[in-house]
Amino acid sequence: MGCFTFVKLMMVLFNLLIFLGGLTLLAMGIWVSVDGSSFLQLLGPFSSQAMQFVNVGFFCIAIGAVLVLLGLLGCCGAHKESKCLLLTFFSIILIIFIAEVAAGVVALAYSSFAEGILRAWATPALQKDYGSDPVVTKIWNSTMTELKCCGFTNFTDFVGSEFEKENGGRLPPSCCWTNSAPCTAAEAERSAVQGCFEHILQNLKEHANVVGGIAAGIGVLEIAAMIVSMYLYCHLDNRVS
Repeated sequence: MGCFTFVKLMMVLFNLLIFLGGLTLLAMGIWVSVDGSSFLQLLGPFSSQAMQFVNVGFFCIAIGAVLVLLGLLGCCGAHKESKCLLLTFFSIILIIFIAEVAAGVVALAYSSFAEGILRAWATPALQKDYGSDPVVTKIWNSTMTELKCCGFTNFTDFVGSEFEKENGGRLPPSCCWTNSAPCTAAEAERSAVQGCFEHILQNLKEHANVVGGIAAGIGVLEIAAMIVSMYLYCHLDNRVS
């Protein structure tokens, strides 16, 4: 039983780290969402570069909550030797792993299909919610400012939008190179600012090795977590018998 005890201990410690990391991410996400200005003041000279983090507070909250749940399930399941908790932990990790693999396959093999899915989400948001929804507006403003891009495809995403109608035919300043004059559709067409999707795609291609390495590392950790949890789950029957 020495091997079982060692694996059980490693499972508890590993999931304890996941729980603490998720708790930290959850707290940071709540902080930057509720009081982003004080968070930026804490960063001092790095506040301008970190401005985009204020806009992903809800993302941090979601990821942090998932990590806290996984950490609790894995830690309690191993410590209490609960087959139900271990099986739940395994199932959640398996679902996340399958979703990640499916997303990777779609992104690599069906890039045009993935673009269509993203466009189906982004274009209506720009047409209807940009300028009226504070969260959507803040996310897109930060993205367009940091990446120096305009819309999902280009400035045409804002043509006919609620934002354009409410602002007398003006588009977001990021859609024009000359920020001094009002950014109209004609000026945006002359500026030919690249869409954010193409810009992000170029950045991903330039850093494909880093992205691939991170994805592979996460995949290995998930597979290891599933193997260990299933080992403990199956070994509990032997202990009982």
